[in-house]
Amino acid sequence: MRVLISGASGLVGTALSRALSRDGHTIARLVRPGGGTAEGDVRWDPASGMIDSAALQAVDAVINLAGASIAGRRWTAASKAVLRGSRIDSTRLLVDAIARIPRRPRVLVSASATGYYGDRGDEVLTEASKPGSDFLALLVRDWETEAMRARAAGIRTVMLRFGIILDSKGGALPKMLLPFRIGVGGQMGPGRQWMPWIALADAVQVARAALLDERFEGAFNTVAPNPVRNSEFTRIAAKVLHRPAIFAVPGVALRVMLGEMAKPLLLASARVVPDALTKIRCPFRFPELEPALHEMLRLR
Repeated sequence: MRVLISGASGLVGTALSRALSRDGHTIARLVRPGGGTAEGDVRWDPASGMIDSAALQAVDAVINLAGASIAGRRWTAASKAVLRGSRIDSTRLLVDAIARIPRRPRVLVSASATGYYGDRGDEVLTEASKPGSDFLALLVRDWETEAMRARAAGIRTVMLRFGIILDSKGGALPKMLLPFRIGVGGQMGPGRQWMPWIALADAVQVARAALLDERFEGAFNTVAPNPVRNSEFTRIAAKVLHRPAIFAVPGVALRVMLGEMAKPLLLASARVVPDALTKIRCPFRFPELEPALHEMLRLR
C-alpha cells in the first residue's frame, strides 16, 4: 500500500514509517511549506487550508499523527489555540480533502489520546467510558469528532487513544527519567494517580495492525494492559536506574511551575485499559512496565 503519514517526523511517525517500509509499504509524507519533499509526498498547509488533493488520489491509507506538543510551553489562550488548531483544524482539512476525491483511501488511522477521559480517580476506563470535561479532554473529543467524519465518506476510521508513549530515544521518557539519573527523582503530587502508558514498539505494532485489520474501527485505547500509579512508576524507575527516589514534588509546586497543564498532564488519574484491543486478542510485547524499562534502557 501507499501510506500517507502526517507527523511523520515525530517519535511515533519516524518509528512507524520505518516499520511500514520494512513491511513493504510505500511511505508518503504530508509536508508543510518550507519542508523538503520526496517523490510521492503531499504538500499541505493547515494554516491556510491548502492541500494537494490531486496527489491524495494515489494514496491507499492515511495515518494522521499531526499535532503540536501538549507540554511544549505553558498553556495560555494563544498556546491553547495552537494546540487546537494543530489537531482539529488540520484533521478537518485532511478529512475534507480525502472525502472529496474520487479515489479515496481505504482507511484513516488518526492519533488521539487518553486525555479524552480527564481526571477519573480509580475508575476503570474503557472505550465506552464518557469523556472528561477539562481543556485537554474537550480538545481530544473535538479532535476525534473531526476524524470520525471520514466514516460518512465510506472510509474505515480508527482513532488510537495513545497513553504516555515510552522510548529511551525520545518523547516523554528521557525527561521523566532525568531527575532519577541526577539523584532527585520522586513521585509527583500524591502519587496515587494512574498513568496509562505504552512502549513505542507496541504503539507502532497497534498502528500497523489498524491499517490492515478491518476489526479496527472506532476508538481503541492504545495503552499497555497494566497501567501503574505514579508512585509505582517512581519505584520501578528508581529500581531500574539504581537511583534513589526520595524527592517528592508537591502538587502545589507543580501548579505554580506549570500552571493549568500541571493537573491534566501530571496530577490527573486515568486508569485506562485496552479493552477493545484485548477483545481482538492484540498481543503486547511489553505488558508490564519494569521489563519494558529494562529493555528500553538495556539495563539488567
